[in-house]
Amino acid sequence: MGTKRELLADESSPPRLPRWLKRNVPKGNANHFTARLIDGLKLNTVCEHARCPNRMECYSQRTATFMILGDVCTRRCRFCSVATGRPGPVDEDEPRRVAAAARELGLRHVVITCVTRDDLPDGGAEHFCRTVAAVREACSAASVEVLPSDFAGNAAAVELLIAAAPEVFNHNTETVPRLYPAVRSPRSSYRWTLEMFRRVRRGNPGIRLKTGLMLGLGETVEELLDTLADLHDAGCRMLTLGQYLQPSPEQMPVVRYVPPDEFDRLGRAARQIGYTHVASGPFVRSSYHAREMVGT
Repeated sequence: MGTKRELLADESSPPRLPRWLKRNVPKGNANHFTARLIDGLKLNTVCEHARCPNRMECYSQRTATFMILGDVCTRRCRFCSVATGRPGPVDEDEPRRVAAAARELGLRHVVITCVTRDDLPDGGAEHFCRTVAAVREACSAASVEVLPSDFAGNAAAVELLIAAAPEVFNHNTETVPRLYPAVRSPRSSYRWTLEMFRRVRRGNPGIRLKTGLMLGLGETVEELLDTLADLHDAGCRMLTLGQYLQPSPEQMPVVRYVPPDEFDRLGRAARQIGYTHVASGPFVRSSYHAREMVGT
């Protein structure tokens, strides 16, 4: 592994997308099958709403990350393209439809995320648990990964999700503490992110803890390695590192594009810290190849 100085590349943002961030769009009917199924069941996916660059690849493999609790978020994070505003009422039939989609797609690992719902007393935790239960009933052999919001610091909401006993509890740290005010909503707290992981680890040590960070927002390697050490101390052993890409002109710009070899070095550094499962690369996202990471 190189030194911290060697890991830190030129932080100037290039004028155009570098060659390693250009890729072919997968072709085939599986893309359309997945898209039609999701549309027919009136479900949301983070793949669509966050404008994920891997969307067509995942759809072509008949997989998707389900986004529950609607498609309007109560927070406005500067990196995110999900709509912000006043959400509608919770769709009580949504857990059944998510389970039906997971069954129809033949998923062996089901990833469920959500918009942040600060308007709900429990942040949507109970609805999350109902969705996990419905998926388990419909797909008894599948493992479940939850990717919830921070529930606005509501410890009781976290306890509800611990009781649902998902195989993986994934929460995105997104960036280093110094950049939280610039990147995330003012209601987001780095300290609470760490505390959530500690609570899950205490409440059910069998749940595997996972987190993800975006690179290219202006972080230094020293800050990143310190953050990874904090998260490891809190119990995380699964990690994703990916390149932040500006979804539209309305979101914050990319500070720099991190070369693939630097992602490789950072991945090795994370393993040296003690992470057992690491995915590090320009196109890596929090739920990208999630089934392969858990080994199901």
